[in-house]
Amino acid sequence: MISYLRWQDLVDIILIAFVVYRVLLFIKGTRAVQLLFGLLILFSFFFLAKKIGLSAVSWILENFFTYVVLIVVIIFQDDIRRMLLVLGRSPYLKKISYVEETLFFDELTNACAILGKNKIGALIVIERKVGLEDFMEIGTRLDAEVNTELLLSIFQPNSPLHDGAVIIKEGRIRAARCILPLSLNEEGAKGLGTRHRAALGISEITDAVAISVSEERGHISYAVKGTIHFNVKPDELKKALKELLE
Repeated sequence: MISYLRWQDLVDIILIAFVVYRVLLFIKGTRAVQLLFGLLILFSFFFLAKKIGLSAVSWILENFFTYVVLIVVIIFQDDIRRMLLVLGRSPYLKKISYVEETLFFDELTNACAILGKNKIGALIVIERKVGLEDFMEIGTRLDAEVNTELLLSIFQPNSPLHDGAVIIKEGRIRAARCILPLSLNEEGAKGLGTRHRAALGISEITDAVAISVSEERGHISYAVKGTIHFNVKPDELKKALKELLE
């Protein structure tokens, strides 16, 4: 048998094993586990009935299994939809739930809008592929969900955490009061304040997205790949973040 085994067969086996493993992980702890055990019992009973010649029982179970896929889809339509949504989720936000991911952009852009309206300076960095652990080490460690109230409280002028940057990793606030390198591009950073230069600086040496809110004018800007986009509206920021973090 080994002599007839092709590399395509090995790939086929590995892919099927991976899919089965991921499905088992997904349904772990859900009601789908009970359904799976129930189906396994019915399948075992079906093969036993076929073997010992129980024609009527075999016929009933055989017809039942013809429609079992449709039955599973109807019963678990919400779970199947959730699984498909997980497959298409952002790799940068995979550590949070789908509900938290949908709220992530609203909470973040809403906080930036309020900070800008009140002319409160802020600097928020979102990690992508390049790790920001070195910058988190010198900050204050946190592990909190991204929500408007928390971001507003962090950047209040009387808050001990308002200086420096907040770093978000995998959809959660991981550190605050982080010190970032300033941009070395004198031409590009000309006329920029410290926060904007820091946002530009981190975007020059990593692939992170850095959002800055001006304390003087209340304008929202974001920097990525060494380019800073000035005075964007909250909706524009949300759209850009979704595209950059997809």
